[in-house]
Amino acid sequence: MKNFLKTTLAVIVGSMVAFAICSILFFGIIGSLASLGESSEPAIPSKAILRIDFSNPVTELGQEDAMQAFQTFSFSSVKPVGILKAVKAIEKAATDPAIKFIYLNLNQMNIGMANLEEIRGALYKFRKSGKAIITYVDNFSQGAYYLASISDKIYMNSDGSGAMVGMGSTMMFFKDLLGKLGIEVQLIRHGKFKAAAEQFIASGISKENYEQNKEMIDSIWETWINEIGESRDIDPEHIDKLVDNLELFSAESLKEHGLVDELVSRDEMFTILRTLFDVKKDKDLKFVSLPTYAAAAIKPDLKIKEKVAVIYADGEITMSDPAGLSVKKFYPIIRDVAQDSTIKAVVLRVNSPGGDAQAAEILNKELQLLRAKKPLIISMGEYAASGGYWISANSEKIYADNTTITGSIGVFSMAMNYGKGLKQHLHINTASIGSNTHSNMMNGIDPLDAREVAFMQGMVEDIYTKFTDLVAKGRGLSAVYVDEVGQGRVWTGADAIERKLADERGGIADALDYAAASADLNQYRIVEYPAIKTPMEQFMEMISGAEAAVKAVADPQETLKGIYSKALEDGSFRVYARHPFCYEFRY
Repeated sequence: MKNFLKTTLAVIVGSMVAFAICSILFFGIIGSLASLGESSEPAIPSKAILRIDFSNPVTELGQEDAMQAFQTFSFSSVKPVGILKAVKAIEKAATDPAIKFIYLNLNQMNIGMANLEEIRGALYKFRKSGKAIITYVDNFSQGAYYLASISDKIYMNSDGSGAMVGMGSTMMFFKDLLGKLGIEVQLIRHGKFKAAAEQFIASGISKENYEQNKEMIDSIWETWINEIGESRDIDPEHIDKLVDNLELFSAESLKEHGLVDELVSRDEMFTILRTLFDVKKDKDLKFVSLPTYAAAAIKPDLKIKEKVAVIYADGEITMSDPAGLSVKKFYPIIRDVAQDSTIKAVVLRVNSPGGDAQAAEILNKELQLLRAKKPLIISMGEYAASGGYWISANSEKIYADNTTITGSIGVFSMAMNYGKGLKQHLHINTASIGSNTHSNMMNGIDPLDAREVAFMQGMVEDIYTKFTDLVAKGRGLSAVYVDEVGQGRVWTGADAIERKLADERGGIADALDYAAASADLNQYRIVEYPAIKTPMEQFMEMISGAEAAVKAVADPQETLKGIYSKALEDGSFRVYARHPFCYEFRY
């Protein structure tokens, strides 16, 4: 009877999953056929306005994920654009006679903080070329205003709002909840600022963690108000005072204090655009989006043999997880790039909070073999922290944005024990049997005793020493100094440059220029890794896991066994070089 019910449930669930898969495949094929009907060569008018609105997200590689791809089945035109292509497109527009000016419409902001800074830098160069940048919004977010402040003119809907309250982040601490659930967490770490997993062992923030986060947030905010002040000719201290007094909240208040030039309706804005573009009717305004312009204007010249490779080291560092920066995926990429004689220099674009320390070292060693053959330049994105910094330190030069999160030179290990919770809530009793005294340490059931904690601490100290020695060698610093600025402390890119952990402020385009110069290249084409997967390829990957999902739902016992196996895997003898958490700032 039990097997009959399991089989029946599996058939029902399997049929539902199969129906869903068939639906996805059907719409995927329809979407693919529709895309075949589109022109593969986007047409750019001889006279156009480059419109940048960020409804199309700016990401690292410009990879469209499967869920975004699914939106295309409803004929959505939202597609991500890679940061390098976005920056290069703006640079190209500065010298393109077809582009008359840039129109920023910033009601949506699908872009990370460091990428926002890099786009602003590209717009600054565009404006220096003599062409205008015009901004219009209904409502301002702080991030949108930071970008808009580079404009020649800022227009805003007279009924809009733009509350500016400063930069903020909120943390949660779970010790009390975990205690009620019967879950005990033991944290072994080196670095008084290494706050990874602090939220699991404390009821509130430590003094050191508060200090590093406060200094980091202040550094980012200082970058913003200094650049806003410079662009708008306003004293940054005056902006800070206005923000502290909550005086910037409405369109009128922004105009009153010189942050906005004019308040106009949408119809009035179109009148302004028609005047600037020298046409009489709205239909004669020729807009081209940033993704469309990038696709049309940024094309490799396949006749050029010499190349500069850009490797996007994006995601958490693991041994085999396909979703992140895994050894399984990136080790062969690095080897192939190193062995390709037509590739003369490499930019490693690091956007990683770190992860598995062993995996980081495997990648680092392979990168050093690559560096022995050709220049290796680092461009830091949103994060290049902990393990992300580990793979960055030994390079020719490190470029960082002021708002990059980096440093976090520290390591930790963690034991999470569920034994009390299993008994207390699920009435599951356990028995541990082993050949030796400590055979069952890190089993997810029994807490570590004093000797086991000391054993794990030794592993952590050993890897921390390797980490600091690696940084000292790569950066030409003493190990003592690296330890002083290390200790797990997180820095912004601006602070990292000041402390010699990075070399120069700049984005991916700056790193690319330096890489080409290092290889004495006057002409080159860019090749990017890893290859972008098509939506259909991603759907096929999703489908490959469907059978396992059916089995899991149909057999609860197998599901519980899988959860327990995963818990054991996560609690194995691993030491992590990982940033404490990924920030989501209010901006």
